[in-house]
Amino acid sequence: MSADGEAAPTRDLLDDAPCGFLLIDELGQVISANRTLSEWIGVAPDDITGRSVTAIFGLASSVVFETSLLPLLRLQQDVSGVSLDLAANDGTSTPVMISANTHGDGASRITRLVLVKAAARREYERELIDARASAETRLSAEQDHGELREQFVAVLGHDLRNPVASMSSAIRMLSRDLDEAKKAELLLLMQGSVQRMSRLIDNVLDFARNRLGGGIELDIGNGDLKSAIVQAVDELKSVDPNREIELDLSITEQVDCDTWRIGQLVSNLLGNALVHGDPAHPVTLDVSTQAPGHLEISVCNKGEPIPDESMAKLFDPFERNGAAGKQGLGLGLYIASEIAKAHGGAIDVTCDEVICFTFRMPAAA
Repeated sequence: MSADGEAAPTRDLLDDAPCGFLLIDELGQVISANRTLSEWIGVAPDDITGRSVTAIFGLASSVVFETSLLPLLRLQQDVSGVSLDLAANDGTSTPVMISANTHGDGASRITRLVLVKAAARREYERELIDARASAETRLSAEQDHGELREQFVAVLGHDLRNPVASMSSAIRMLSRDLDEAKKAELLLLMQGSVQRMSRLIDNVLDFARNRLGGGIELDIGNGDLKSAIVQAVDELKSVDPNREIELDLSITEQVDCDTWRIGQLVSNLLGNALVHGDPAHPVTLDVSTQAPGHLEISVCNKGEPIPDESMAKLFDPFERNGAAGKQGLGLGLYIASEIAKAHGGAIDVTCDEVICFTFRMPAAA
């Protein structure tokens, strides 16, 4: 068969190919395009010929073509796997993957481009990205839950062990023939152990609920604020009757708050002050309402200044603030801070001669 006889079938094969073909010259002008490509962009092959090749691409893709693909072709003569978007006459775009090579120099340079539709590939890549993000999210959640489980084990295995052991010992001693004074002392010890376990459990449950997205729940206006604060003070006094707590209550205005949570905040701040404060000096608790809806609670104690490195993470969970050997799980200040935030307020700390934790709830809360 003659060369002329072979040209027509070859041209038909190119026109009917499932991919686009382009030939461009050294100036980037289209020499020829196959029918498949012309159908993708809605322009007849003859109308593509003579135009700048960048005219068939979207704006961003044409910039990439000129500034990236063409310089690479001049350097290494072939490029593959470039992702661009064709721009059709009807305003739609078609994502394609382009492979190209170039031959010749100067005015004789010819560049051949093969374009393959890439919508399915891009969708697959997006699905891979989404699947990876989903897997990373699940992994992160599992790691968080695993850490949370370890923290629960720490509570059960360490922090609750001491008060349970104390109660067990007291119960054994009560079974003996003891005088009333000794029995009263043991009962007081048991009461303190129960209250300590209760505070630990409340703090851990609040931490878990907050960590898992539940947040600190509030029940606004659920009781008498004065009574809740006095109860918190009395509970701590019963645990350590030798420690002095000076209470100044000046609640003269109506305050809309969750009184049980405020009592918990007071208990946590007082507990922290009693643990870290100088036993030779009293802990002071001042509660005031300077305006309707406004509440200010200040807990102060004398003691060792808080180190700067501890001050930065004072309200982080499971931070014991460098107090080696001190009791507690390190959740008290964290829970107090979360209760303050839930009420629209915050806790400020000053550390001069006296260490003060001050909760302020604005009237707008």
